[in-house]
Amino acid sequence: MDAAEGARTFLTTGNAYDLFMGRYSRPLAVEFADSVGVTPGMSALDIGCGPGALTTVLVDRLGAAGVAAMDPSLPFVAACTTRHPGVDVRPGRAEEIPFADASVDVAMAQLVLHFVSDPLAAGLEMRRVVRPGGIVAACMWDSANEMEMLRLFWDSALAVDPNTPGEARTLRFGGPGEIAELFTGAGLVDVVETTHSVSSTYEVFDELWEGFLGGIGPAGAFCLSLSEAGRSAVRAEMFHRLGEPTGSFALTAVARSAQGMVPA
Repeated sequence: MDAAEGARTFLTTGNAYDLFMGRYSRPLAVEFADSVGVTPGMSALDIGCGPGALTTVLVDRLGAAGVAAMDPSLPFVAACTTRHPGVDVRPGRAEEIPFADASVDVAMAQLVLHFVSDPLAAGLEMRRVVRPGGIVAACMWDSANEMEMLRLFWDSALAVDPNTPGEARTLRFGGPGEIAELFTGAGLVDVVETTHSVSSTYEVFDELWEGFLGGIGPAGAFCLSLSEAGRSAVRAEMFHRLGEPTGSFALTAVARSAQGMVPA
């Protein structure tokens, strides 16, 4: 699945996203904003905002007038607009950001770069819309073993069918130095990288499984592409790998982020 195909898997409702990934992206947004140093008086743009996990944190800190957001998914644009009155939310791609040059202090892309067709173009666009001396930042889930929900699904799918497409399991820009390298190539300076760890608790196993049935992201799209028997087999394998829980359980996720400054 290429980046464009992956992006199309997010043409869904905000509530479906919340059930699947929002439970992780919301606490991640707090850590991400802390690492960037988002404080009152700044203006910020949320690139690839989805239904608004990061937008919510930015509004809490900066007020609606200090926040803008964008996403290529029209359902997500609608959801983010409804949830955040007063925020300027526009449809658009990271490669062609629909905001003016040097218009914000901070541009942030949370869990977006994997789904960008031209990452360098996106990096240059993020730099373009930020004022000199401002910050461009992005984060992605760790691409190895540290996003337990996704790793559990893909490992289970592979156990059921060794021909499961390998590229769907690997998130670009989830490895050490990958976002930093992109930002350096886009002309940002003082680039630094860090990691963030979050978790989510599920009351029962079906709460986890139902998230994949929303068809969101490469994992959800792959899940829906399976036959009913195939889905049942993957579900059973996941349940077994989790130790066949009868009550609540938690999964953790680690994200890698990088930020750089727009030269003065």
